[in-house]
Amino acid sequence: MHYRTLGRTGLEISEVGFGGIPIIRLSMEESVRVLRRAYDRGITFYDTANVYLDSEEKMGQAFAGLRGKLIIATKSMKRDSKGVEADIEQSLRALRTDYLDLYQFHQVSKEEDYQGLMAPGGGLESVLKAREAGKIRHIGFSSHSLEMAAKMIDTDLFSTVQFPFSFLEDSARNELHPKARARNIGILGMKPFGGGVLDDYRVTFAFLRQFPDVIPLPGFDSVEKVDQVCDLYESENVLSPKDLEAMERYRAELGQQFCRRCEYCQPCEQGVMITPAMMYGVLVHRMSAAKAVGFAAKTMATVRNCIECGECVTRCPYNLPIPEILKKHLAMYDDFLALARERAGDQ
Repeated sequence: MHYRTLGRTGLEISEVGFGGIPIIRLSMEESVRVLRRAYDRGITFYDTANVYLDSEEKMGQAFAGLRGKLIIATKSMKRDSKGVEADIEQSLRALRTDYLDLYQFHQVSKEEDYQGLMAPGGGLESVLKAREAGKIRHIGFSSHSLEMAAKMIDTDLFSTVQFPFSFLEDSARNELHPKARARNIGILGMKPFGGGVLDDYRVTFAFLRQFPDVIPLPGFDSVEKVDQVCDLYESENVLSPKDLEAMERYRAELGQQFCRRCEYCQPCEQGVMITPAMMYGVLVHRMSAAKAVGFAAKTMATVRNCIECGECVTRCPYNLPIPEILKKHLAMYDDFLALARERAGDQ
């Protein structure tokens, strides 16, 4: 594992980090095992958020006694001063620490978010006070909007920017990344696996490692997955013509309207299991149609409850037409289900 300086923060961090979402699916014991394995393999940068359920508590448990050897980043979705102040204190308790290396405003993509943070009584006030008090060392933000991310960088108030980056989503490389580099702002790449739709680790990281100052933040839910990624960083990076062909196949399969599994669209008041239902099209490609029908039966049954209210669309950072995609996937599922029943009747 090699180490990089994270922009103007001066923090020395591992060339690959650890994203905190997947460990919410694990027990405390298994989470600790995965986190400690990452540490043992040389990963020193850990990114989480207090909205990632018990992710902070799990990191606090795993890293008891190791705090000075790690760089910990967390986030707040709040926009007002009191809300952010409360989130900071909650994160400090959960992570069992008296300071946070990096505190980020989470998912700043709309003008109303920006105005809320910057206004008198906004979240920026609390973060600046917390920094003065030594509770926070550096301030950053995450976003899914190129325009807003550029605007945030131009304020010169932030030391890091976290933005999606993979060979499926590389729009940041031509304008956002150069803008950040010009101001010596650290660059963190979220969703390196495209939210879970990329399952070829070698190809995924062959692309990412071309940009050594962009620190990818893959999420891990097993020791084996930690080892898969860390093993790649122990060898020279090679991007072959076959890798480029594989990337093109992924792009052709997924297009631009695919779910990144961020789950901001949930919960649905009608009980629709939105995220797994949005992944049904990928599922059909990854396994036989017959297997996909059986595997997704419970999920797709909930899609029939959709009333197309559009609430999920307003929450989606990618502005996906979720009801439309769900309707398409349900029709696909029903076609495969009818075919499976027809074949069963012939036997």
